Amino acid sequence: MNEGALLAARRGKRVVTMTELEDAKDKVMMGAERRSMAMSDEEKKLTAFHEAGHAIVAISVEGSDPIHKATIIPRGRALGMVMRLPERDQLSLTRQKMLADLCVAFGGRIAEELVFGHEKVTTGAQSDIEQATRMARAMVTRFGMSDSLGPIAYAENQEEVFLGHSVSRTQNISEATAQKIDSEIHRIIDETYQRAKDILTTRQSDLNVLARGLLEYETLTGDEINALLKGIPPVRTPYEDPVLPSRGEGTSVPVAGKPRPASPGPIITPEPQPR
Repeated sequence: MNEGALLAARRGKRVVTMTELEDAKDKVMMGAERRSMAMSDEEKKLTAFHEAGHAIVAISVEGSDPIHKATIIPRGRALGMVMRLPERDQLSLTRQKMLADLCVAFGGRIAEELVFGHEKVTTGAQSDIEQATRMARAMVTRFGMSDSLGPIAYAENQEEVFLGHSVSRTQNISEATAQKIDSEIHRIIDETYQRAKDILTTRQSDLNVLARGLLEYETLTGDEINALLKGIPPVRTPYEDPVLPSRGEGTSVPVAGKPRPASPGPIITPEPQPR
């Protein structure tokens, strides 16, 4: 709310609107916009297709949360993002939801490969791959969602290291079980990766439409994405500089700083009178 109030004051508004709250949320969660960041046209195009890949898979796969917005404006360390928001509070996750999230995570990397080729795949999917691997491992070792390993919690083997040498080792699972866990993680990752690839291969025309829309508009809401895929472009009103009220008109936005007191004029020291 404080960030939203500051943005409203900078824009000369009398009230804080949802636009300021939305921009404030993005700033707090992901950092300030970096519009001055130097990006080549090729990098912008690659980012647009990467985020479009996430969005197309999120729209297509069953169990995914609705898309809130997609943008290619850099924020923090990210060059772009696709934000999804649940429609209600979620107290637990279903198997369908977790598999859908895994598919969405791989959508960006697959889009890069389909459009630019295998040799042009970038490191932009690093965070997506890390999150997908953690989720798949949790499904197998913590949530009991592996049919072959069953509903059992598997703790990882722990090793204490001191000055570069192993001091002690706690063996929680056998080597055979560890190999089964790795095999199940690979299976889940491979299946969801192939599922996302099938979706983007089938809807490659929608991928191109959405990527061009992101290149043109930079930020699209979930409703605008759905409309754009139906051939309805978003409506953008040209930005106008706010007209700030003069000091005498009165406004709910205070002027920064304290009012300067009226100048008392030059200080004159009287000359001493002769006695």
